[in-house]
Amino acid sequence: MADTEGSSSGGCLEKLKSYVRTRKGRILAAEIILSLIILICYAVSKYGGYTVIAICEMVFASIFFVVFMMGMDKQFLVVNWLWSDLFRAVIGAALYLITSLICVIGGAGDGARIAGGVFGLLAGILFAYDSYTIFLDIKSSRQHTAAPTDDTV
Repeated sequence: MADTEGSSSGGCLEKLKSYVRTRKGRILAAEIILSLIILICYAVSKYGGYTVIAICEMVFASIFFVVFMMGMDKQFLVVNWLWSDLFRAVIGAALYLITSLICVIGGAGDGARIAGGVFGLLAGILFAYDSYTIFLDIKSSRQHTAAPTDDTV
């Protein structure tokens, strides 16, 4: 029994290591880490209300990281994972850019809020890049699944 438990955790660790080496794995890992840094900055600032965005984006990025790492996107075909990931990335980019601009512009005297805003701008750019790469993946998958043009009836 102990041998199967050890091999399953080793398999999960190997999946983690191999997934982080991919482009999508690096992007999702960077989104999680950057959201954690933003969460800490906003939690320390005088106005802690912006922590909700960092928490939500970190949780959603973690969920998609686990789903893609474990290959669940190929098992649960009910959900279109590419489009869901695109909506997550686009909404994350928009929310981070808007709230970060608010924090940087109105954060006079609150260094933690300004730092969270600067990291939020970086996260917004990262989420926008992620949505761009997802869009390219969707565009390339649509070109490969073109319908046949057989005119005979």
